Amino acid sequence: MGETEAEGKPKPRPIIRIGLFLIAHSVVVSVICCVAGIVALLLLPVLAKNTYVSENALLPGSASPMLSNDDAVEGQKLMNKILSLQSVSGSSDIEIPQMIADHIIQLGGEANYHKFQPVSTTFHPLHFFLAPDTGTRKENNSCSAYGINTVGIVRAPRGDGKEAIVMITPYNSSKVSMGEALSLGIAYSVFSLTSRVTWLSKDIIWVAADSKYGEYAAVAAWLKDYNTLSFGDFDVLSQSCSSSDFPSHKETKVKEDQASTGFRRAGTIAAGIVVKVADKSTELEKDALKIYAEASNGQMPNLDLINVVNYLAAHGQAFQVRVDKIWSLLDSSFLKILGELFEMIGKVARTLNPEWKFGVPSKDYVEGSATLASSMYNQALGVPTGPHGPFRDYQVDAITIEISPKFSPTQRILFLLRVGRLVEGVIRSVNNLLEKFHQSFFLYLLTSPNRFVSNGVYMIPFGLLVAPLPLVSAALFCDASKSYLSSDGTPSSSSSSIESLPNFKSWRWLYAAKTVLIVHLWSIVVALLPYFIYQIPDTSPSINLLQWIVMSILTLLFIHAISSKPERQQEWTLLKSATISATFIGLCIMSVINFAIAEIGALVIVPLCLTATPLKLDFQARTKRSLIRCICNSLLAPLAFPPASFLLIKGTSLGFDNVHFGDFWVWAESLWVWNSATYIFICIIHLPCWALFLHILLLGS
Repeated sequence: MGETEAEGKPKPRPIIRIGLFLIAHSVVVSVICCVAGIVALLLLPVLAKNTYVSENALLPGSASPMLSNDDAVEGQKLMNKILSLQSVSGSSDIEIPQMIADHIIQLGGEANYHKFQPVSTTFHPLHFFLAPDTGTRKENNSCSAYGINTVGIVRAPRGDGKEAIVMITPYNSSKVSMGEALSLGIAYSVFSLTSRVTWLSKDIIWVAADSKYGEYAAVAAWLKDYNTLSFGDFDVLSQSCSSSDFPSHKETKVKEDQASTGFRRAGTIAAGIVVKVADKSTELEKDALKIYAEASNGQMPNLDLINVVNYLAAHGQAFQVRVDKIWSLLDSSFLKILGELFEMIGKVARTLNPEWKFGVPSKDYVEGSATLASSMYNQALGVPTGPHGPFRDYQVDAITIEISPKFSPTQRILFLLRVGRLVEGVIRSVNNLLEKFHQSFFLYLLTSPNRFVSNGVYMIPFGLLVAPLPLVSAALFCDASKSYLSSDGTPSSSSSSIESLPNFKSWRWLYAAKTVLIVHLWSIVVALLPYFIYQIPDTSPSINLLQWIVMSILTLLFIHAISSKPERQQEWTLLKSATISATFIGLCIMSVINFAIAEIGALVIVPLCLTATPLKLDFQARTKRSLIRCICNSLLAPLAFPPASFLLIKGTSLGFDNVHFGDFWVWAESLWVWNSATYIFICIIHLPCWALFLHILLLGS
């Protein structure tokens, strides 16, 4: 009778049988996936592809440059006037904006001044969840603290005024450097050209951004007013600062519907380019151009914009194009050995089949790894790498180009001509677009200016790293449920765990889930504590960090005392299962917000989740495996603490002589000032995972 029932019982579906098999062998699967994830991460520079222009309408370099030597001479004249005005003692901050506006008007363009005040950088509990344009001005609305952006507009003769291209040149109105004067001269020469060409179909906006309160702040303030102020609302600031403080200038004749407001607008911004010139000359053989593309929370501009700049700079004007890299990794012996190994594997693969294009030269692998690490770090940090950052908050593609010149003073006109033609080419390519950038990639990592890793490739290491988490969580849950049934005297099923699911009748997992929930609620309190610490005046970063740690510990002890129930040692598997489940969900959610921080966080958090075991059990087992696990857990416990991890990484890269206790507070302060999701990740995902890991280790002690 029993055999007949066993034969008549339907077997689980193949997908369920595969899942049960993986759960039953979760330890082996975890080791394989973690190793494969790390190997896949190291292979990313090898798997990088060459960049290419996806949008055919861009046509970079298809037209001959029209910027002439006369335009470059005019740019040099403006540069010399600015430098001479700067050298005059007693010159005010409004004289340079007035000079730029006068030159714009002489070209037939429209000019206006944009007055802004610096925004407050104090911590706000909901700062991360607020819109990008809701920064609050400082409480002292004194007119002594303000900056003036000078804005010039050229209306396109072939356009309908619905689209515009923005060119930004930051400069410090209090003290203009040679590089800033050069960038203003470059922008003026390009603006002079666009004021008389007939092929222009998009309006050109030139913003000479006053960066004495920061380059980002000046551009963000102008973009905020450009996108939020309604027609005729320019008196918002004049309530606190009189409009008479603005320099006066003669206005040009414009359309009647644009003459009634001081704040002038063009169409919807199609793209933006920030032009900067470094003060220091490059040590390379020729002029170098560096591209900065990262915006807030890992946002990147469309790859086509970078491709256009790279193509025109390298092939059109013979610049040496570079992107940021971590220079200390170039001397890494580990990367050099890996590069030689992958190069050898590539040669063997090509001997077997010439069509197998695997492997790169060892030198290219090391440089690609250093660039990839920098690209991933900058995206994970969530802080914009230049004044182009505010554009991505309004879904506008923009980059910053910084040119490091190598020329003598007699070659300035030639330098202005080359850079001006580069900017002209970028404007001409964007001018050809009939729609927004959409053809190329928005999610990518750069390994060089002309090589990238797409999201379809760099998702593989992350998927392999987090794949063991649900399997281990399910395996622990099954084991805990079966052990509970056996301890209650209920006979457990004799069939294999691969062929049948356990009968979950216990509700003990609710206690573990409650513990995980309480710890995550505590992490939210920890994330909000800096708001109260900021109310204490005149404290150093070290004191602030110490107060943050002490207050966090006290709140955790208080919450534990009023809401916790003593857990039995045998219930640690349920607690670990709930911890892994919560961590898996947090990593997956963070991968949607900022994939780079989720990738880096998985490298730290996944080992915590997989190795967590009570130290008392490992001591009692006295096996080789338990001893190794005990040593690993004892090392991970202090090293995975967020402040300790930060100080260790900074000390390794910069030297421990440059590390101070309060550095973590300064770093965290910069994260919340920039609305970085990394702050949310550290406080609400990483910290509770570490706290639960430590709780599991000490359980039963």
